[in-house]
Amino acid sequence: MAPSLIITGVPGGWTQGATPPPRLEINQLIKDQKQFSLYIQALEAMFNASQSDVASHFQLAGIHGLPYTEWDQSGGTKPVNGSEWSGYCTHGSVLFPTWHRPYVTLYEQVLQNHAIQIANSYTVDKATWQASAANLRAPYWDWATNSVPPAEVISKAQLTIIGPNGQPTTVTNPLMAYVFHPVDRSFPPPYAQWGKTLRHATGDQAGAQDNVQELISDLQSNQSNLRTSTYKLLTLVNTWPAFSNHTPGDGGSSSSSLEAIHDGVHVEVGGDGFMSDPAVAAFDPIFWLHHANVDRMLALWQAINPNVWVTRGSAEDGTWAIAANSSVDATSSLAPFWNGPQSYWTSAEATKFTNLGYTYPEFVGLNLGDVNGVRAAIGAKVNQLYGSATVKAQAAPPPAPAHVSANLATPAAPAHPAAPAAPAHAAAPAASAPTPPHVASAPPAPAQHHSVAPPSGAQTVLSAIGATISTEGARLYDWVARIQTKKYELGGSFSVVIFIGDFPEDPRQWRTSRAYVGAHHAFVNSNASRCENCRNQQEIVSEGFVHLDEWLAAHSGLGSFEPHVVEPYLKQNLHWRIQKANKEVVPTAEVRSLVVDVMSNPMRFNHGDMFPVHDGERTHHHVITAGRQGGSSS
Repeated sequence: MAPSLIITGVPGGWTQGATPPPRLEINQLIKDQKQFSLYIQALEAMFNASQSDVASHFQLAGIHGLPYTEWDQSGGTKPVNGSEWSGYCTHGSVLFPTWHRPYVTLYEQVLQNHAIQIANSYTVDKATWQASAANLRAPYWDWATNSVPPAEVISKAQLTIIGPNGQPTTVTNPLMAYVFHPVDRSFPPPYAQWGKTLRHATGDQAGAQDNVQELISDLQSNQSNLRTSTYKLLTLVNTWPAFSNHTPGDGGSSSSSLEAIHDGVHVEVGGDGFMSDPAVAAFDPIFWLHHANVDRMLALWQAINPNVWVTRGSAEDGTWAIAANSSVDATSSLAPFWNGPQSYWTSAEATKFTNLGYTYPEFVGLNLGDVNGVRAAIGAKVNQLYGSATVKAQAAPPPAPAHVSANLATPAAPAHPAAPAAPAHAAAPAASAPTPPHVASAPPAPAQHHSVAPPSGAQTVLSAIGATISTEGARLYDWVARIQTKKYELGGSFSVVIFIGDFPEDPRQWRTSRAYVGAHHAFVNSNASRCENCRNQQEIVSEGFVHLDEWLAAHSGLGSFEPHVVEPYLKQNLHWRIQKANKEVVPTAEVRSLVVDVMSNPMRFNHGDMFPVHDGERTHHHVITAGRQGGSSS
C-alpha cells in the first residue's frame, strides 16, 4: 500500500522557475490580516482532526517522539535493532538539520492545504482570500532577533480574526497550546496529567498553567547570548560536523552548533514543560515556529558556505528507522518523509529549499543562480541582523592610539545579591569586575552621545564587543567557555549556567542577574527508563559554547582583551552552576562528566573581508578552571 502523504513541497503562489513566496517571521505574519486569519483557522483544523488521522497535528508531532509508533508505513512496525524506543528525529547526528527540513515542509504542506479549503469557504472577497492561501507558508520565529515571541504566541488566550463571512470573530488561540483529545496512554507523568501542552508549568498536577512571566524573563535574558551565538555560527563555522550537531565534531570550532543553539531555545521555552523534552516537544505549537527558523539558519549558512554539505558521520542515538551508531551521510534516507510511493527524501535531494515551494525574506529578489552574489547579499544581511545589534545601542568609541582599543568603561558596583559561599572545590566568587592587581586599569571611555550608523562587513563583530580598529589587520581575541557533558547524565534536560562575578542565591534569579553570561543546554528525553538508546548511549557527549566578549566589554572594567589581562580576571571571577529544566539546582559533583574550559581565539579583520577571520591557533587557558569541580583537568 502506498503512503498517504508524499512530500512534494508547498504548491501555489508561484510558477515553475520563479521564486516561491517566503515564509514570514511570525511578527510580520500577524500584520497580514488575511494570511494570519487563514493560518489560525488552518491550525484549528489540524488540531481538531482525529488523532488517528495521519495528517493531524497529533500524528505529525508524534513523528518526533511519543507515542513511538510507525508513521505512514515508514520503517516497520517496530524500531530497528529491537530497540524498545525511538522517535524518528535525528538528534546528535550530521542529519539533524536536513532531517528537519522535510519535516517542517510536511507540516507546512498540510497547513496550506487546510488554508486553501478554508479560503474557498469565504463568501466575501473570495478571490483575495484564495490568493492569500496560495501564498501562505509556515511562519518562523527569529529568536536571534526577537528572543520573546509576540503575545499572540505566548499569552493571548483568544484572538480576533476575520471569518468566512468577512466579519471579525473571536477564537481560542491555537498557538498557546495543543489540547489532547484524548491524552495518549503512552504519555508519562506529568504530561498525562496536564491534558495540554504547557510552557514553564506552574506544577505537575492537572490544572497547571503556563508561567508566562518566567518564560518571558528567561527568554529576555538570553537575547544577547542567542544573537551572538547565531552570528558566530553563521560567520565562523565552516565545516558540516561543527555546524550540524551538538556532538563534539571536527575539533576546529569554538562556536555552538546549530543543534546546540536549537537545544537552548527548546529548554528556555519549555522550562519543565513540553518543549524541554524531545519526546513531546513537537506537540507544542511553538515547536514549528522554532524549527522553521532552524531551517532558515540552515538556508543562510548554505548561502555563505555554498560548497559544504552533509558529510559522513555517526547516527549516534539512532532513530526508529536508523540503527544507533550506524554510519549516515547525504544519501541516507530521511525516514519517514516520502518523496515518492517507495522512496524517502535524502539530504542530497533537500539542498534547494526553493524546490520545496518556499523561500525566506533574505533571498527574495536574489538571482539564486549567482552563487557569489547570493553569498555577498546574505553575508550583508547576516551582518545587519545579528552582527550590528549591539553596536546600534552603543556610542562609537574614541579613536585608539594603539592598533586596538577597547570601549570599556568601569562599571558601577553590582546591585544584585552576593553569591552563596563557594563549596570547597570552587573558588569563592569575587566582587563583580575587580581589576587584577598587576594589570593597570584602562581609563573610562569618554561619554558619547552621537548616533552611529551600523558598520558593514566584519567591523560589526568588532564593534559589538567594544573594539575599534585604527589600522588594517589589527588583532582581537574571541573569548569563549566550552562546555562538554554526557547528555544523559541527569535523566532529563538540564543547563550549565555560566557567570562572571557575584550571582544571586535564588536560582530563579540567575538569568536576570548581571553576572549571568549564558548557558549550555542538554535537551534530553525525560523518561529514559523507556528509552533503550538512552540507556545504551550513556557515553554520548554534547558540546556547546558560551561567548564571553560582550559581557567582558560591558561589565569587566578591563582595558584589554589580551590573554595576560583576561586570564587572571576570569580565573578569579568565572563560575558555573547546573540546573534542571524545572530550575532545581544540581550539585556539580553529580555531573561527573562536566568539563568547562576557557579558550581564546586570535582573530583579525582585513579590509574587504565579509567577516572577521581566525588568525592563528586557539589557546586553551586551562588555568582558569583547573582545580575546581567540572573544571579543566589538563
